[in-house]
Amino acid sequence: MEYWHNPRCSKSREALALLEQHGYRPTIRDYLKDAPSADEIRSVVSKLRLSSARDLMRTKEAIYKELGLKDVSDEDQLIKAMADNPKLIERPVLIHDERAALGRPVERILDAV
Repeated sequence: MEYWHNPRCSKSREALALLEQHGYRPTIRDYLKDAPSADEIRSVVSKLRLSSARDLMRTKEAIYKELGLKDVSDEDQLIKAMADNPKLIERPVLIHDERAALGRPVERILDAV
């Protein structure tokens, strides 16, 4: 069980606390310091059953606009942008075996356990 965490994010801290309240102790990955690879991101997009990698992106980040990602439709380019700029990855994400959950809202993080 791996938890993509940003310790500076209140939602990420809340979701981690919720997991711990339910007795789960995931391996914590500070994804801003230890960025996931394009393959890892692709796998998470699949496990989350998202229709597009964009659904895992923080589209309000300045880097999203700077890179002109609004006009990009190629999934590989979107995934590469997240791998190169992990700040673009929505948080938090819990990966557990063949399942994953995005903690937006926070309670949804439990969907992967």
